[in-house]
Amino acid sequence: MSQASQHGKWTLSSSDDDNDDPLPSASNNNNSPLLFGSPPPDQHTSSDSNHNPPKIASNFHQPKHDPDPPPSIEVKPEPKSDTVTAVPPLSIGSEARQASQASQLKPVKYESNQSRPFLAGKRKKDDDSISGWALSDSDDDDDDDKAKGQSSGQKDPPPKRSSPKLKKAKVEERPPSPHGRTYYIDEPDDFFETSVPPVNDTYRFYLNKVTGLEKRYNTGALHIKEILSPLFGTLKESVQFNYCFDIAWMLQQYPPEFRDKPVLIVHGDKREAKARLLQQAQPYSQVRFCQAKLDIAFGTHHTKMMLLWYEEGFRVVILTSNMIRADWYQKTQGLWMSPLYLRLPKGSPETAGESPTLFKRDLLEYLGAYRAPEITDWIQRIREHDLSETRVYLIGSTPGRYLGSDMERWGHLRLRKLLHDHTRPIPNEEKWPVIGQFSSIGSMGVDKTKWLAGEFQRTLTTLGKSSLRPDPPMHLIYPSVDDVRTSLEGYPAGGSLPYSIQTAQKQLWLHSYFHRWQAETTGRSHAMPHIKTYMRASPDFTQLAWFLVTSANLSKAAWGALEKNKTQVMVRSYELGVLYVPSAFSMSTFPVQMDVFPATTSSTSFPVPFDLPPKRYSSKDGQEREFIMESPD
Repeated sequence: MSQASQHGKWTLSSSDDDNDDPLPSASNNNNSPLLFGSPPPDQHTSSDSNHNPPKIASNFHQPKHDPDPPPSIEVKPEPKSDTVTAVPPLSIGSEARQASQASQLKPVKYESNQSRPFLAGKRKKDDDSISGWALSDSDDDDDDDKAKGQSSGQKDPPPKRSSPKLKKAKVEERPPSPHGRTYYIDEPDDFFETSVPPVNDTYRFYLNKVTGLEKRYNTGALHIKEILSPLFGTLKESVQFNYCFDIAWMLQQYPPEFRDKPVLIVHGDKREAKARLLQQAQPYSQVRFCQAKLDIAFGTHHTKMMLLWYEEGFRVVILTSNMIRADWYQKTQGLWMSPLYLRLPKGSPETAGESPTLFKRDLLEYLGAYRAPEITDWIQRIREHDLSETRVYLIGSTPGRYLGSDMERWGHLRLRKLLHDHTRPIPNEEKWPVIGQFSSIGSMGVDKTKWLAGEFQRTLTTLGKSSLRPDPPMHLIYPSVDDVRTSLEGYPAGGSLPYSIQTAQKQLWLHSYFHRWQAETTGRSHAMPHIKTYMRASPDFTQLAWFLVTSANLSKAAWGALEKNKTQVMVRSYELGVLYVPSAFSMSTFPVQMDVFPATTSSTSFPVPFDLPPKRYSSKDGQEREFIMESPD
């Protein structure tokens, strides 16, 4: 189906938008084949390909000799004996997540430059026996549109989906990763550390290692195998909070001596997605589950956190990566790793072991919000440990509607409260830009006043107790089509950038805020970001007033939205991040680190993961666009 818009003529096809925060649909999509493992369109050379090359907009004419091709990496098939294949290959994650993976080789097609207004058609839902996909986008809060799309879908399934050819695909035949079995290469012998890696003890903020980069750009970065290794403690038990899991792969990341230790998985999957997750764990008796309560429609469990209990103590890791190999391979990700928390002496008061940032109190409050007996023992363990060395503030989101003082417990109002209480006004602060960087975008209304400027920007511009509410520049960093095309993964990287065409067409005003993903300072310009960061920078971009790394994308579902004349706030999803403010480090501002890697010593300069100042999308011919995913027609 083709529709005209200010973006050009859009051709929609059967894929889904999960905005990294999807709600599974009621029916299962076991019969839709996935387009995994195909190279980008400019790499299709064989007539034996099983998939048609994805069509890119005519706006983005590709030269016969690509001047900037994706870096070439020799690909070797994964060994058949790999532990990942210990169970039959399964669909990983929720249904909408799988559909996003299926469509990651299909960016929106620009067929012409027509300027007439876009008229959104009704969303259709296929027959359950064929695909059963309806748009389920937790970052898109237009509930009325969703309801219309779903109800209309039951009446008018597209006839093309009755093709018997599509029905032959079975869930057992799907690859265990979004790229296929033969995509990944083995990391070199010197990729992993054999001794305690260089750590930045000042901020304890790290980027993930990226396969395919020069070694110096991974020196001081961390891989999941290192995080779980004996280098950081003798593991007794762990909890993995996350959105998407490949359990066989996840367990393989634990060292052999810890692989049979108890693991609790905290997830938000329901119905078919939950059944698939439980099926993944059948061979592993050490794995238990805790299902997070999601009482508000279109909310998800998007928090990404590890709780690691050692013989020596306890550690918290708050991160941006899912528990799937693709997220730890060639994407830019970030994490905060706590110090090793030692056990308090017996008989210590309940208030013992608290940090100046009240991190212990806030972590216990966040875990208590799950109301889950499976977490009770962990709450008690945390009470028994000394968290006093923590220098970051915890910012979480939990589903619910909150009134009065409770409004400041979660989401962006929690961030506003902390910035009000723990930062200071800065001279000429109206010139200090706000920067947001994320991997998914939700529906924010027909103009910027509906939420972004009217509500969220007020939070991001709060500095101390000043009544001044300036309107500084706002830079939003989100990869362009060309950023994705030239990435290490090529177009498949777009599977983790689920900004839907339906949402984009409702907020054309947002395009003026966009800036490209460029990260030469960390060597990660071609490693597409799944990290989410927010900060306030000086006019010359050499200082930061604060910095936040979080799981929360740019959406009302993640951050919350005011309701009822601003007397309550509604939050849909679970999210978690940590806030750095200079006062907690006895500083007035954070100097920005110019050359982040190799990170061999601790530094008082802050390692921002991308280049500053951000580079605005090119206005030349209006051709440079944000990467947009197709969604069901």
